[in-house]
Amino acid sequence: MENRVYPWKEETQLSEHEEAAQETYTIKQTSELTGLPEDTIRYYEKIGLLPKAKRRANSHRVYGSEDVQTMKLILCLKKTGMSLEEMKPYLDMSRAGDLAETPEAFDRIRAYRAEVLEQMASLQTIVDFIDLKLSQGTLLNQQDCDADPQEGPGLPAKRDSRFR
Repeated sequence: MENRVYPWKEETQLSEHEEAAQETYTIKQTSELTGLPEDTIRYYEKIGLLPKAKRRANSHRVYGSEDVQTMKLILCLKKTGMSLEEMKPYLDMSRAGDLAETPEAFDRIRAYRAEVLEQMASLQTIVDFIDLKLSQGTLLNQQDCDADPQEGPGLPAKRDSRFR
């Protein structure tokens, strides 16, 4: 794993004036807002996926709205099947610029989108198979769940995922 130096990794301490000027959240509040466990938030900071949290005078972590949005972005990227290491460049871009300005990143996100659509189509075939079995009232017959519904009798035709 490559050791990158991220500009946001330095710990900074918020003054009372800075904290009053922006809405901040404790790690517990941030966990509740994002659905990420506190330990996961700390781990993401440790590996450089998240910027190091700013600290109050008592050394407790505080997070701002931008940090919460970054954590929500991480959750979305995880749902695409992207690894934590693969996310780092995208998170860098989200802090620094526009995705459209980086064609390779834009293409990669589009590829992830295509993979997700393919998974959705596959899952829909399974749902259609289950619906058929429920309507037939039996689990036994010649139709396999991995059979293409357009090729075999019994299952409804696949839905066209391009219009979803």
